[in-house]
Formats: sequence, C-alpha cells, structure tokens
Amino acid sequence: MRPASAFIALALLAAACTGETTSSTTEPGTQTGESISPVEVPDGSAAATPSYSGTVPAPEFPNGLDWINTPQPLELAQLRGKIVLLDFWTYGCINCIHVIPDLKRLEQEYAAELVVIGVHSAKFLNEGDTENIRQVVMRYGVDHPVVNDSDFAVWRTWGAQAWPTIALVDPAGNVVGMHAGEGVYDVVQPIIDGLISEFRDQIDNTPFEFTPESATRANTLLSFPGKVTVDATGDTIFVSDTGHHRILAADAATGEVTAVYGTGVPGFENGTALAAQFDSPQGLAFDDAGGLLYVADTNNHAVRSIDTATGAVTTVAGTGQLGWPPAAGLLDDVRLNSPWGLTLRNGRLWVAMAGFHQIWVIELGAGIATPVVGSGREGVDNGSLVEAALAQPSGVAFDAAGRLFFADSESSSIRWADVLGEGGSTGLLAGSDENLFDFGDEDGTGAAAKLQHPLGIVWDEVSGDLIIADTYNSKLKRIDPATGESITYLGGDQGWRDGADPLFYEPGGLAISGRHLYVADTNNHVIRHVELTTGDTTTLVLHGIEDFSAGAASDAYDGQVIALEPVSVAAGSGAIELAIELPADHKINEDAPSSVSFDVDSRIMDLPGGFEQSITGANLPVKINAAFAPGETTLTADVTLLYCRNDAEGLCIIEQVRFIQPVSVGDGGADIVVLPHTVVLPDF
Repeated sequence: MRPASAFIALALLAAACTGETTSSTTEPGTQTGESISPVEVPDGSAAATPSYSGTVPAPEFPNGLDWINTPQPLELAQLRGKIVLLDFWTYGCINCIHVIPDLKRLEQEYAAELVVIGVHSAKFLNEGDTENIRQVVMRYGVDHPVVNDSDFAVWRTWGAQAWPTIALVDPAGNVVGMHAGEGVYDVVQPIIDGLISEFRDQIDNTPFEFTPESATRANTLLSFPGKVTVDATGDTIFVSDTGHHRILAADAATGEVTAVYGTGVPGFENGTALAAQFDSPQGLAFDDAGGLLYVADTNNHAVRSIDTATGAVTTVAGTGQLGWPPAAGLLDDVRLNSPWGLTLRNGRLWVAMAGFHQIWVIELGAGIATPVVGSGREGVDNGSLVEAALAQPSGVAFDAAGRLFFADSESSSIRWADVLGEGGSTGLLAGSDENLFDFGDEDGTGAAAKLQHPLGIVWDEVSGDLIIADTYNSKLKRIDPATGESITYLGGDQGWRDGADPLFYEPGGLAISGRHLYVADTNNHVIRHVELTTGDTTTLVLHGIEDFSAGAASDAYDGQVIALEPVSVAAGSGAIELAIELPADHKINEDAPSSVSFDVDSRIMDLPGGFEQSITGANLPVKINAAFAPGETTLTADVTLLYCRNDAEGLCIIEQVRFIQPVSVGDGGADIVVLPHTVVLPDF
C-alpha cells in the first residue's frame, strides 16, 4: 500500500455509530485510499480558514477487549480535550511498520495535545493473541496504548478497509476523518496544527499517563534477534540483535562473543565498530573471501557492510530514506524499502526487499542496485520475473543449481524464481497461491500445504531440502524442492524447550553449516542450535559481550550486577554457595545450559572443579568446593540460569547475574562465601 494524498473526511460515519458495521473485502495493503479536502468554513470567502472539526461523535470502544501499555481500558470520553489518533494495524504488515516512526514523531512534537491509540486488528491467527501483540509492542518500541481488536469489532465500527489506516478525533470527541496508507506524518501534522488553533480554548495540555510494556521488560542479552548467519568454516556465527540495534559475532561452539558492531542506540551512522549505528537490522550475508559482513539495515532502508578485520561499518546501498516507487539506481543514491533478507552468490548480493514486494540484486562490482523479481504490486501472481506479484519477501536462499527460493511472508508461501538465465519466471513451491488470506498449519504438497507468515529459509545441501522458519506457527519445516512436499520438522506450540522435542517462539532466521543449524528464536531472545543428524536442539548462551562496552566491566555487564559487602573467611577448605532463590514453582531446566564462571586471584581462592562449571539441572542452592589461602581478592561470579516452571518446561527464562564479592582470607571466619540473590519473575 502506498500513501494517499490527503485525508478522508467521514461525513457518513453515522451509520457505523448507530450499530451498522462495515466489513472490508479489500485485501489490506493493496489500496491507496481516496482523498477529499477537509471541510471548510462555509462563508464563501477565498480567505476562509479551513475547519477540521468533526460533526459525528466518535464511537466508543467495546467492552471486554484486552489492552496493552495501559493498566485499564480507555474510553474516548475520558480523552475530551485531547486530539486522538487511532492507528489500525496488524503487526506483520510492513506498511504498518513504516507508520510507527511517523507516530513517534507526532507523539514527540505534540506530547501535550495528542494521544495515540493503536487498534490491533489481526490478519493472522497468531497476531490475534494478546501476548504475541505484547511482544511486538516491545519489539517495535510502541509505547502508546494498544487495544486487541482480534474480532474486528472496532475495525467494523469505524469502517476501516485496509492496513494501515489512521483516524483522527477532535478535542470535542467528534470524528475528523481517516487516512489509509503510509505517509501519515505529512498528512496529519497540518491537521493537528489546525485543530490546536481551532480548539485553543478546549485543549487539555495535562500529560496523559500510561505505562509502556518496555518499561517493565526484563533485560536480556539479545533482544528479538531477527536473523543469523555463519562463516564458511562454521566457527563464527553473526547475529542480528535486532531489538538492540546491533550485530554480534560469537564463537559458534562456546557462545563467547568476539565482536560487537553498533552502539545499541538506533541511528544511521558509519564508523568504527562501537561508534556505528543501525536501526532494527535483519538479514545477514558473509563474504568469506573478503571478510565482509553485509547487513540488511531494515529501518534505515539501507544495506550496510562490516569489515570484520577492522570493524569499520560503511553503507553499501541506500540513503536512509524510504523509497517509492521502486527504481534501480547507483548504490550511493538509490532508495530502498525495508530490506529484510540477504544472500550472496557469485559476487552479487540478493535482497528480499520486503517493503517493495520484490527481490533485488546489488551488483557489488558495478555499483548498481536493481529490482529483478516482482512488479512492486503486492499479491500472489506468478509469471515472468517482472510481472509477478510478491507479498513482503523476507528470506532468500539458492540451491546448488542456482534456483532462487524465497519466503514470501504475507502470502504465507515459499516461492521460487529462475533468475540466472534468460526469460526467467516465478512459481509456487509450497503454501498459498490463492490470496493473501490463505494460511494455516498443514503439511502437504504445493498449494495443499499451509504456512503462516514464514520469514526464514536455508538450503540443506546434504539432504537437498529447504528448511524454513514457519514463523507464526513457531515451527521449522522441511520442503522438498523437487516435489514441493512440506513436512513439520521441529516445534509445535510456541514456547522454549531444548532436546529432541523442542519448542520455539516465532523464529525468524536460519543459518546452516554442515550438520549444524542455527535459529534466531526471536521472541525467546536467544539463538538455538539444531544438530541436524539427530534433531537435538540446544540453546547457545552468549557471554562476554561486556568486554566490548565502554567503561568498567561491572558497569557494562548486560545482566544484573550485585555488589556485596566484603566478607572474611578462614584459610583452608571451604565452599562458594550460590544462594539463589527462584520464583515459586520454578526450577533450573534439566536440558538447557546453565553455568557459572569465576574470575578471582587463584593464589588466594582455588576452585578444584574449575573456574567455569555447569549447573544445568542443579537444585538450588548450589555449593562449589573451594580452597582459600591468606590474602585479599575480589571474586566475580557470572551466573547464567535457564529456568522454567515445574509444569511447563517449554516456557523458559534466562537470568544472568554477576556477583562482585570482596573476600579477605585469614586465620578466622567462616569457611563459606555466600552469594545471595532472589530471582524475580519478569513481566513479559
């Protein structure tokens, strides 16, 4: 969907207000909306000042709906004196994502006069779940109140027909109008100015108080990781730490973080590793020959590169501005639109351009970016490369023969394109070929298979299969490229469980190296490892990221830091006790890797069992044998706990805590160092 040129005045909303509802038969994302001028003061004067005030009372929200970012349901009646903007959205829609920056800008500029309320009217079944919406609200930094309109009650009452749509209510509680499409700021900003002037004596400038979910979310080392890739040796994985706006490199075997790129604050800056800025990066592709990591910097509408030898970050393509309409161009001035997935082949970088509904290729040698697959129209139509209609492609992969496969997320399908020869075309491999609302969770062949918003895809050269992240079904599936047969491989209900029967929570990205599959398990905030020969799944716990932050390690540590008062212990045999108390009815997971690592002067405190020890499945408190010798030292203990409910091992949480304990060893005192901590269940 593209921006409409003006605002739609709602002169006929009265029908909806009296109980009649309007249902949409238009596929959201395909219309641009009509436009008419605002109602003018009817005095016939050429110098008349436009009036944006409405005449139809805004309909109230129905009772019984779930609300997010506010402790109690809201009523429009309580917002008299405020300008209210309703944002009708669904969280997988790329056009809805594009509106979020405009809303944030308006909220900042009109903090006293404007209240934004998100109306989440879900397209996909998975998107209608309140907890899933809460996760996305935190992922995208949506801090205004959001109501879960999963049954489309608010949608129908207001007569919305497309995602995204916004509506304005004036300070008197009357409807000003609606706008379908992007480009919200430019359309709405002058109208808000006009309403402030027109209602200057009625505007309530008292700040509207609410509590964003982001203010209570527990800190995790990764935040909604979107994609992952691996180098040719399989030794290093690279992770898009999307919610933290940075890229991590880590040892694939140990999880030791070896590099960090990005400040962690969203922005669009080139420079050194820890000075550069990204904004919600997604797709990754690594060029082993040149040591360059390419990054789909999604919210910056750019493709970036990282020289892994020097840490330098540069821009490959894109200006930082969202582009429309799609058009080829030189890399330094071409405008892109939400690049989401990347893959390299023969020196060419292939880009799943979600916002353009196209596949692009970046000719790195020639310095040109060009759309190759898709007309730019959103849909499911196959045919020639330039005539096909794609729907928010979000992952790309080649097989050995050079056929391009892509996860077409909004059509809930896996499709293919012959792009390396002359006269190429596209086709369906598995999933929907009917419309953008044909989705589900069914194994089958071709169009008989049902998927739900897949985001990730890799080709397994050993089996010859494609492995996909069927994101909204929280599953991994295998698809035979020859027949289109799709079968569930791993996963089921959304959750977190390691082992032979694992659970995932909206996985978004995949990478493969030999028989090792890495999964960006987005809503679990972790990277999972699948041993493809057995299907056994483990959680790769990353550690050591604090070494790449400015300041003292204790200040930079991503987990909770507990500085304890000095203690005295007696020389000789003793112990360190992890006196950690978990929430009621919780335990350390028996399969996922919990551990403790110690940093201490070994001449004063020796640990016979080693300075890094597993505590997987241990019963708390845990005692670790130690030998003390006279002197003074500071014990630093980094504890990583993966714990879960006793009756739901698939719902696990990571707790990372660092103890800093000064210790004096002498002739007297206890024979144990106690490290106390009470774990508080996070409010996810």
